[in-house]
Amino acid sequence: MNFSLTEEQESVRKMVRKFVDREIIPSIQEWDEKGHFERGILKRLSNLELMGVGIPEKYGGVGMDYNTLAIVCDELERGDTAFRTALSVHTGLNSMTILQWGNESQKEKYLVPQARGQKIGAFGLTEPNTGSDVAALQTTARREGNKYVLNGYKTWISLCDVADHFLIFAKTDNDKNHHGISCFIVERTFPGLTTKAIKGNLGIRAGNTGEVFLEEVHVPAENLLGEEGEGLKIAMSALDHGSFTVAAGACGLINACLEESIKYCHELKTFGKEIGKPQLVQQMIAKMSANLEISRQIVYRAGSLKNEGEQNTHETSIAKWFACDAAIEAANDAIQIHRAYEYSNEYSVERFLRNAKAPDIYEATREIHTITEAEYTLGYREDKPISKKLPSWPFVESLETSK
Repeated sequence: MNFSLTEEQESVRKMVRKFVDREIIPSIQEWDEKGHFERGILKRLSNLELMGVGIPEKYGGVGMDYNTLAIVCDELERGDTAFRTALSVHTGLNSMTILQWGNESQKEKYLVPQARGQKIGAFGLTEPNTGSDVAALQTTARREGNKYVLNGYKTWISLCDVADHFLIFAKTDNDKNHHGISCFIVERTFPGLTTKAIKGNLGIRAGNTGEVFLEEVHVPAENLLGEEGEGLKIAMSALDHGSFTVAAGACGLINACLEESIKYCHELKTFGKEIGKPQLVQQMIAKMSANLEISRQIVYRAGSLKNEGEQNTHETSIAKWFACDAAIEAANDAIQIHRAYEYSNEYSVERFLRNAKAPDIYEATREIHTITEAEYTLGYREDKPISKKLPSWPFVESLETSK
């Protein structure tokens, strides 16, 4: 396998890197301190046609492959985790899920404007008392004629105050446990839906995360995504897409730690030598460099399987687990290299360490991914066929074949 970047992919990487250097890095310290989410970044990403990477041109996207989406996430997180998270949620969790599970009417109405960046999508699965136990969710949806009526409460929802469309998971049959979960496309303008941002987070302070409240929200029956009872399958495939983008973003955080550490090693001297000269510092730099290369390769491996239309839950789980662990380790080592400055936001590394923790938790914790890997290795777990697959790339061929 050859994971070398194509000319087009390298061009996208350079474009996003230039954008990050110009539009994010000069202001991110201020945004982080104030807990301010700069919505204008999403508009500028849309102007660069980056909100529809990984979405076919037929549905408003730019038709680039899934590894190009990984490259965009990698470079965005080099600037800050908040904006990679925004793209992960909008594209990975929402748009790619509608692409996979939606009917043509839903794709035309919701996916097309999202891929063009005209509308923003979010993902509503997490609840206060569910954690990793999705079957325990308490949001309900009852059928009344040609509508469903939703009641419930979602938390830790990224883009809660920004999104136009939400994928909301709710129980349509309490007696069927996880087989009674369904997924709905819910518009912000539907009466009864309200949101509230959560402040005071450890990291990703420049993001927008919060709560979604649903009180007698009437949702048209045609906004049911997939079939009744398919919600858990839809959620798990969405989390595969989300985990892929999170793993790609972790590469960007490792790279940011490495770049800042290299710069500092050359700037500061002790005992007449650059601080990069001692072998203990070199070990930390070497580990960052190696983990960046490894993380990118396993992310691209998962992306290549997506391109081929193959299930990639196992490979994506490994990528997310390894890359997020490596990002925390890189941020911690960057703190060590910067010494006393770790307690000051004069340097970015303290923000890197704060930001690194959240991706280690969402889209399944490291513990869940550890168990997943063990079950695959021991033969206790295997991927089951799903009724609807994410289109393979190139999209024109896969979409024509599926007709």
